Amino acid sequence: MLVLITDTGATQLVAATSPFSCARALRTRGHLPSAHRSFTCKQKCSAQAATAVQEAMPRSLTPSVSSSVDLSSVLALDNIRQTLIRQEDTIIFLLIERAQFALNAAVYKTDAVPVPDFDSAGRRYSLLEYLLRETEQVHGRIRRYTSPDEQPFYPDRVPPLVLPPIEYAEVLVPQAKGINLNKQIMDLYLQELMPGITEPGDDNNYGSAAMQDVLCLQALSKRIHYGKFVAEAKYRAHPEQYEQLIQYRDHDAIMSTLTNEDVEKKVIERVQRKAAIFGQDITDGKQQLSTFKVEPSTVANLYEKWIMPLTKQVQVAYLLQRLD
Repeated sequence: MLVLITDTGATQLVAATSPFSCARALRTRGHLPSAHRSFTCKQKCSAQAATAVQEAMPRSLTPSVSSSVDLSSVLALDNIRQTLIRQEDTIIFLLIERAQFALNAAVYKTDAVPVPDFDSAGRRYSLLEYLLRETEQVHGRIRRYTSPDEQPFYPDRVPPLVLPPIEYAEVLVPQAKGINLNKQIMDLYLQELMPGITEPGDDNNYGSAAMQDVLCLQALSKRIHYGKFVAEAKYRAHPEQYEQLIQYRDHDAIMSTLTNEDVEKKVIERVQRKAAIFGQDITDGKQQLSTFKVEPSTVANLYEKWIMPLTKQVQVAYLLQRLD
């Protein structure tokens, strides 16, 4: 707590960790008579000094129910590029972590693990679905899904906040909140990615595998839905060009305009090199190039066939709503 003390006309804020330290701070500066050494702030300090502290505090120290965040710099092309590059690192490392466990198909099958949760039709969730839903319950309470670059896999179950809300500057159009490709991301992950990076079979590490699955899914979702910011930046760079295409609802022309094959080729080459570097075992200072924790070509294929196409799908969906 903070105690307000006035010495010769100067106001001081003194930190006090308890009512007793509050009284001690007052005694030290002669503001508490010796006859009142048993005095604590529980009765008077809380009612008087605490009120005075609140009134005397600078605005920057006053508790607030909400705060605001300026996201305008997010649309700078250099910032976007750096963000996407960092996300490459995150995705590759998470895939390496998941690849240390077997496929463990039971994690993804309904009723294979008797989790205590069911959908509206009475179907028991798989272990992955259960853990993902429970994780989103925790993260949702601390504002994760109020951030414009996050999308829940279960948007109908986002819980109320326990932290004050943050007011984000409206960089994206409001309709952006409704763009959610997580169903497609989940299908990609289970049907294409997991069989490609894990050994077949069951090693009984269900919990560990499911935890890594949740982290991978969240990272993939964030990367793909970041296409909303990419689309807004491209629109602001060439508004006239995009406005005409948007007005004609020309999906194919928009897709063609925002596609840069040279950049995409560089991304594919970069993530393949990163996967090769990150996935090596280094012994005695020597690189082991014969085996990789995740096959670099698998990561390159993930970006070429899934991540970049889905990101562009998000961009087109965003741009088609940009003028609404």
